[in-house]
Amino acid sequence: MEIAPSILSADFRALEREVKAVQDAGADRIHCDIMDGHFAPNLSFGPIVIEAVKKSVSIPLDVHLMISNPEKYIANYCDAGADILTVHAETCSSLENVIDEIRGRGVRAGVTVNPDKPLDLIFDYIDKVDQVLIMSVYAGFSGQKFIPEMTDRIKKIGDEISERGLSTDLQVDGGINDKTATVCAGFGANVFVAGSYVFGAQDYRERIEALRNAAEKSIARN
Repeated sequence: MEIAPSILSADFRALEREVKAVQDAGADRIHCDIMDGHFAPNLSFGPIVIEAVKKSVSIPLDVHLMISNPEKYIANYCDAGADILTVHAETCSSLENVIDEIRGRGVRAGVTVNPDKPLDLIFDYIDKVDQVLIMSVYAGFSGQKFIPEMTDRIKKIGDEISERGLSTDLQVDGGINDKTATVCAGFGANVFVAGSYVFGAQDYRERIEALRNAAEKSIARN
């Protein structure tokens, strides 16, 4: 089980302190949401922030591109320090080419779609990527509530990964807390993105451990 706190919910006045704090608290990755104000109805940050975070922590940077025409920016984010780069299938003119470019740069590739887009867009690529991300909220803002219907998607992808004997990570992003992590882990998820649940707490370690324990107990029961 891996926990990936999302810096979209961090205090940007002290970003270095925040990312070091969650690393020290047991985080496995740092999740970075990149939004362009077009595909996602908000703006976040660009490669310069990725570079700064990369210099501050030793755990992997998990970068999620919620942007139009991601193929134009693959090199920028790979060069900035992304260890994992996830793109939305619905924004790529050629998803296969984008995946090939990411992996060709020595970066792990991930793929996702928004909740209202068909899983068919990514189904044929499960064995070509390192990670499938199930969005359990719509791209754009932190602090949204988990969409319960997305558990069907988690189960479908989780079953497919298992049946094919793949080592592909199944990540869930949106409305993640100890209760939703329990549900998602039961359907095969193994990487959990949490923003406000971690960064909105006084004790980061307590929240990270709560997520990990909830997910591991769910797996044990299943």
